[in-house]
Amino acid sequence: MPDRIAVIADDRRVTFRELDRRANQLAHHLAAAGIGRDAHVGFQMHNGVETMETLLACFKLRAVPININYRYGPEELRYVYDNADLTALVHHRCYAAAVDAVRPLVPGLRHTLVVEDDQGGAGLPSGSQPYESAFENASPERDFEPRSGDDRFMMYTGGTTGLPKGVIWRQEDMWRVLGGGIDFYTGVPVEDEYQQSRNGSGNDPWLWFVLPPLIHAAAMMPTFAALWAGSGVVFEPRFAPRRVWQVVSEVRPQVMVITGDAMARPLIDALRAEPVDTSSLLSVGSGAALLSQPVKNAMLELLPQAMLTDSIGSSETGFGGIGFAQKDDDPGRGPRVNIGRGALVVDDEGRPVEPGEEGWVAKTGNVPIGYYKDPARSATLFRTVDGARMVVTDDRARVEPDGAITLLGRGNMVINTGGEKVFTEEVEAVVKAHPAVYDAVVIGVPHDRWGEQVAAVVALAGAESLDYADLARHVRGHLAGYKLPRRVWVVDVVGRTPSGKPDYRWAKDHAAGRAPDHEG
Repeated sequence: MPDRIAVIADDRRVTFRELDRRANQLAHHLAAAGIGRDAHVGFQMHNGVETMETLLACFKLRAVPININYRYGPEELRYVYDNADLTALVHHRCYAAAVDAVRPLVPGLRHTLVVEDDQGGAGLPSGSQPYESAFENASPERDFEPRSGDDRFMMYTGGTTGLPKGVIWRQEDMWRVLGGGIDFYTGVPVEDEYQQSRNGSGNDPWLWFVLPPLIHAAAMMPTFAALWAGSGVVFEPRFAPRRVWQVVSEVRPQVMVITGDAMARPLIDALRAEPVDTSSLLSVGSGAALLSQPVKNAMLELLPQAMLTDSIGSSETGFGGIGFAQKDDDPGRGPRVNIGRGALVVDDEGRPVEPGEEGWVAKTGNVPIGYYKDPARSATLFRTVDGARMVVTDDRARVEPDGAITLLGRGNMVINTGGEKVFTEEVEAVVKAHPAVYDAVVIGVPHDRWGEQVAAVVALAGAESLDYADLARHVRGHLAGYKLPRRVWVVDVVGRTPSGKPDYRWAKDHAAGRAPDHEG
């Protein structure tokens, strides 16, 4: 399918043939610079054609692309560059100043390419060269050594509550759990790595509008799943809700990929303010962060022709399960999904729990090799139980009688208040269901009597003030009284990571530095 559109970004429409040719040229340039099998190549880039060229070039060389969070400051960048053992880096020019400050501190980083963009930034970091120079006299031929399912894939994750860590996968395992190697809806593995393309060649291509950043698996793997099936992907360099709907009306994608409320809420606001033709959208898929019930209600009202799905998973497990949104479900119930192949809920010993019981979300079958340069953490999460290798996550869940699971929250984000355990996500879902609340992050704060107390940092939905008594009545209508946020801070915008996940470190720092707006 060489003449189908592979990528649409800004005014560019790139075919599969053109994308492959350019990726071959970039791969030959990197090879000439000594970048080859198992070399770690950072990409510090927002979404665009060049980002895809970089990823494909690395895979062709059997090198390992390393996702770099472009919001990091110099100290965070120095840590990741060093921890990931980067030998090369490709970045957009707007991040040049940060790269220039860090590069001298990481002697192993010896080759840097700078991609032009429209987001500012000037100058060329010392020792770097323009990205387009890599294509001068570089061969467009695909003449690389054979690849293997054992080639490495790595995804850096976990920057919200601790230092980032690299999750190492075999490429075939990652494809099986997130790239379409197993049908998400039926749980049936596909025949081989070409079945997606064989099926795609017999059908008209769709367009997937991928909104999260490609530095996150929630964007990268849907992108590759679309491409492997002969469909195209649409990118914007930054998330601008009004612009998103303009693109939908002009380009007419059939699928939109988002990340929870962080993207869905501003998208809803923008579409209500300036309605456009959204009839092309047949599916909206959310993952990696909470999609609260009021937001599901609004999305289903605004896009009645579209199926709205809510998936769970992580960089450590891949796809874990999928739920189909319905209007007016109980916001206090927690996300409920039908689990994917190999997903289960286990007890502390790693054995499956019975329906009605709680445990840890786990995954068997295709699982990661472990964390990069962190054997102690790897031994904690990656285990062998009764001869089966599995990854046991920090996520708590309850098994329902029908086999579905209800997510309760992250075990490492539990608030212990007077001996009672409170999962932050369940409180966030209810707080955000209050009509005056636009966004919220729930945290535990120190308390002399109870050890910890439930608290919240909230942004308001246009209201001048928050009626705390009404918020308390609302929360108590869904949850036990000890789960009520007793201290509340009001902010203009709630801090979130680039992938849309709550930034709990930001929330705790904000709460520690000032008195609450309400205490009761």
